Amino acid sequence: MRAVLFDLDGTLIDSSMGITKSVQYALKHLGIEETDVTKLYSFIGPPLFDSFQKQYQFSEEQAELAVKKYRERYNETGIYECSLYPRAAHCIRTLKGQGYLIGLASSKPEVFCKKILGHFGILDLFDEVVGATFDGKRSTKEQVLQEVFGRWKRIEKESMCLVGDTVFDVKGAKEVGIPCVVVTYGFGDLEEMKEAGADAICHSMDELPDVLGQML
Repeated sequence: MRAVLFDLDGTLIDSSMGITKSVQYALKHLGIEETDVTKLYSFIGPPLFDSFQKQYQFSEEQAELAVKKYRERYNETGIYECSLYPRAAHCIRTLKGQGYLIGLASSKPEVFCKKILGHFGILDLFDEVVGATFDGKRSTKEQVLQEVFGRWKRIEKESMCLVGDTVFDVKGAKEVGIPCVVVTYGFGDLEEMKEAGADAICHSMDELPDVLGQML
């Protein structure tokens, strides 16, 4: 059985508006007025706690508060400030028709992932949805993928592939020993993803079924 794991933000959905506005909301609570939205794109992909510490040199206490305030806005409003990328649903249906198991592997909290997929009417296309936990025990892409393996014990790693849009996806896949296909329309840097060892590149969702067919 072959399985495809999709990242969410930047791969299946353009979530930039909801994420950046929620980051601005959190920063404002901590006394920072950030008007340059492009600086906040780095929050799309990696765990929020790590991003607040790295980008704004927050202490652990500050980062925890920032994540709390972020989720305060995101859970009510930001979660729906997103759009499904063109042809994403069509691609998933094509892959299911070809016999692939379809999974989601995201660093976004799992409950949010399910809400978003349900919002766009595609939750029923996924055989498994794995995301982060609110307590931080499962937050990195590697940890999320390890959870996937725990739930999909019957699927060999050699039959799995991750589809993502950032270097965090590539590195996470490498750490657990599965290939990673990267898409170029998301939020990651293509050269950075190539250097990290991306196994294949897609410029649109329509290319993905053929690329996967050559890999798995």
